Amino acid sequence: MARPAATPPPVAGPDAAEDQLADAARETGRLPRSYLLWLTGILVSLAGNSVFYFALGWAASEHGGTVAGLTLSAVTLPRALLLLIGGAVSDRFSARRVLLTGDAAMLAFSLVLAAVAYHLGAPPALLITAGIAVGVVDAFYLPASGSMPRRLVEKEQLPRALSLRQIGGQVVNMGGGPLGGVLVGLAGLAGAALVNAVTFALTLLVLVAVRPRHRVPPTVSSSLLKDAVDGVRVSFSHPVLRPGLCLTGAAAGLLLPVVPLLLPLLARQEQWGAGAAGLVIGAQGVGMVAVTAVVVRRGPLGRPGLLSASGLMVAGLGVLALTLAPDVATATAAAVVIGVGNGVFSAHIAPLILTATPDSHLSRVQAVLVLVQSLALLLMNNVLGILADLEGPTVVTAVCATLLVGTGLLGLTSRPLRTDRTGLAARSGAGGGAEA
Repeated sequence: MARPAATPPPVAGPDAAEDQLADAARETGRLPRSYLLWLTGILVSLAGNSVFYFALGWAASEHGGTVAGLTLSAVTLPRALLLLIGGAVSDRFSARRVLLTGDAAMLAFSLVLAAVAYHLGAPPALLITAGIAVGVVDAFYLPASGSMPRRLVEKEQLPRALSLRQIGGQVVNMGGGPLGGVLVGLAGLAGAALVNAVTFALTLLVLVAVRPRHRVPPTVSSSLLKDAVDGVRVSFSHPVLRPGLCLTGAAAGLLLPVVPLLLPLLARQEQWGAGAAGLVIGAQGVGMVAVTAVVVRRGPLGRPGLLSASGLMVAGLGVLALTLAPDVATATAAAVVIGVGNGVFSAHIAPLILTATPDSHLSRVQAVLVLVQSLALLLMNNVLGILADLEGPTVVTAVCATLLVGTGLLGLTSRPLRTDRTGLAARSGAGGGAEA
């Protein structure tokens, strides 16, 4: 019998070549070059922002607490008010265009601010205006930026991609404060604004070169407000997104304030000193980075919803141990446990939410996520601070620990959250590291 003629292989065009590269990246566990390039640009921009935020707060503090508070509120208030609209704009007009526009706007604004600050110094009106500009741009930029990993990598690679981003962000934030202090001492607000402009220019060049692999059809509806409301509806009606957002809000309100707010109060109460408090804070960071590094290397550690709730419980137990710690050594060990729990939670909840989001609502759900975190943190920072003055930091920290453990247990009662297996395919062949 004659053998059938072999079908000639199709000619590989640019799209086919991209598909082959993506398939090869999945097989080796490596993250795409486009994502690593975009991440580099984002981290450069984050470094500039860290320096600029320090300079803004430092310049405002010269005019007293009222001006400093107004300047910080000028950033957070427009951001919170416009986040949902920012997410709707990104889903309607493409996240990449929003990011390009935001970087270009901040580049121009930073150059103008540097020139004005060089000639006029840092009067309160200029500082508040700068805060408003940053807050408005953030409201559009953050949802678009949050959705980009889903547009650049495969779903099964999201845990490793987001963990790599988290580690990079932590390193940048640790160095941003000292670098900002040196720069402000040498060149003031004008110098910080100029450095910020340079970082935005570099990020803009990166974004021009990076194009999302996964193209999502733009949203079409009668109004942006309707789009924004629909984003909230989808977020809190989805069986996985709803408990995931609730866990995120609980972590933002009960876990995030522990280290920057309650730990210094505990340290002063126990007379540990600033150096000891810094050691405990560093131990928490070590625990968190260790977990995220493992996820970058090996992929997700198990079912993301199950581990997110369990991580919150571990962090709560660490907070309880911190509350009961009789000395600095015990507090340091407790801080490592807090960091491990926080790392497990963060490394799994972010890809869970991003993967569960419908393609049509990527930026809007990210906007809801940022808003939930921001409102919870803003509210609980003030509530916990007031309660610590009334009842003492030990009682308040113990309450946070109890609520964190309870929230984790409630998360485990959610069947969709507990049984979701999103991203587990990333574990196969994930030993290739994050290099391109």
